[in-house]
Amino acid sequence: MLSPGNRVDLDDAASCVDILRRNRVGGSFWGSRPKIPPEKRLLLAPANLEQAGAMLAAATAKYDPQSIAVLAWDDAAISVLESRALFYIQADGDPWHLFDHFAQFWADADGEFALLAQIAGHAPIRWTANAAAPLNDQGGMKDEDIAGVILRRYFSDGGPLDPFTAQPITLSAAAQYLILWKKLIEQNRDIDFAAGFAFWKRTTLAPLLWPGERGVPFTDDLAAATAQSVAAVWTSRLPRKTKDQIARHRPQIIEVEDGFIRSSGLGANCVPPLSIIADRRGIYFDPNKPSDLEHILQHADIPAEIQAQAESLRRAIIAAAISKYGNQGAAADVSAIKKQAKGRKIILVPGQVEDDRSVLSGGSGITGNLELLRRVRAQEAGAFILYKPHPDVEAGHRKGRVADNRTLEFADFIAKDSPIIPLVELADHVHVLTSLTGFEALLRQKPVTTHGVPFYAGWGLTEDFGHIPARRSRRRNLDELVAASLIFYARYLDPVTGLPCPADILIQRLHDGGAAASSPLTRFRQLQGSIRLFLNKRVGSFAA
Repeated sequence: MLSPGNRVDLDDAASCVDILRRNRVGGSFWGSRPKIPPEKRLLLAPANLEQAGAMLAAATAKYDPQSIAVLAWDDAAISVLESRALFYIQADGDPWHLFDHFAQFWADADGEFALLAQIAGHAPIRWTANAAAPLNDQGGMKDEDIAGVILRRYFSDGGPLDPFTAQPITLSAAAQYLILWKKLIEQNRDIDFAAGFAFWKRTTLAPLLWPGERGVPFTDDLAAATAQSVAAVWTSRLPRKTKDQIARHRPQIIEVEDGFIRSSGLGANCVPPLSIIADRRGIYFDPNKPSDLEHILQHADIPAEIQAQAESLRRAIIAAAISKYGNQGAAADVSAIKKQAKGRKIILVPGQVEDDRSVLSGGSGITGNLELLRRVRAQEAGAFILYKPHPDVEAGHRKGRVADNRTLEFADFIAKDSPIIPLVELADHVHVLTSLTGFEALLRQKPVTTHGVPFYAGWGLTEDFGHIPARRSRRRNLDELVAASLIFYARYLDPVTGLPCPADILIQRLHDGGAAASSPLTRFRQLQGSIRLFLNKRVGSFAA
């Protein structure tokens, strides 16, 4: 029995029951959802063969055998049921799917299925292991009674622990993680193909693309695709053959890309992403067509409690000095920059990869870092312009390097080695083309001017010179932008547990070093980039 001291736990458990019911989580909710013939009305959920025999004898004496199905609990049970030509359903499927399709349930009294059925609002007829007839207890249980069963059966030795922090949490809080995971699985259930994913990304990305009942279908061969197929694709890494197959078979596309808080290292150095987005309408950085993120920002009502979560998340990001690539890098010599600026307004201009898809699709005709600097200087003639080259360019992997002497025609200082966040915090104003740095500056409430069309432009938070789509007509506040981008849109993976997680868990891992990544491949790519960068500089010096 529960003592009076368990009253708070009992209230929490009752609240958890309501959460499980409303969100249809509990049991193997990620499992298969088989097609069930309409004539099947009674589902038997026995625990063993003896109980199954008793249930079947009673059921076939009372009901049409064609209306009966059996939940098969293991391979041995399946073999027996098949030998008797009985219709069965494997027990590792989604129980909530079964609750929708059967009118009656007979179940082992001590089994999980009977408890789940009562959580779902049904009144299963319960059987004990050795009984030849059911218990005389028909009728539903109150949530508090179900909660008592949960506490006695599963938590007699203590409450649940947070899977990410190993600290005690309430049952209601634990249920929120189930809701997060179910939402992710539901978004992935229809994925037939996952193409364009480099081998070094697949292990990390699989939990974020898992469709529940089977493994992630990584393949670059879409010959079997049809117009009804769904393909998750990393577009920039698709082989030519796969692109041709997509053009020919025209499957439905989910575009996958890095998230806004990515990792503790560069993707160009083969550091796997710990955050992704998966967009069914388009992609967030291409303003030429709608995206899921744009749809959220234009149409979604974002309640006050979610905005409060966004504010808390924004403060955590600022406190941890997190950017897209974590908080790595040498400290910026802020005092030296301030001294050189001599009191002038400091403008930060982040460079970009010039052949990046965001630049090509959203650059509003500006394709180069030098042109961006020229425009900023024309608008901010007396300002101290601080230029930060893109880390992938500086690492020697991507296009966009501008010779120092050309950069200094328009900029006053080149910050090559500093992490970006101290520079954002130093700046009085940030000018960007489509760079995520503009979003990171908005998080810190810095004025931002956009010369292209990044996802955060056009909502009333930035000064915009790019060609903003007429679709973006709604005004948003900062926390609504953060909620849409970081809570609703992106997906996150905890590098410690390997589980999908909320954004704040990844922020904490990046802050405390739990997301650090290193492998022979990343070290090789770092060396390769250094050599390429050295050769580029040498060729540039000879040309000059």
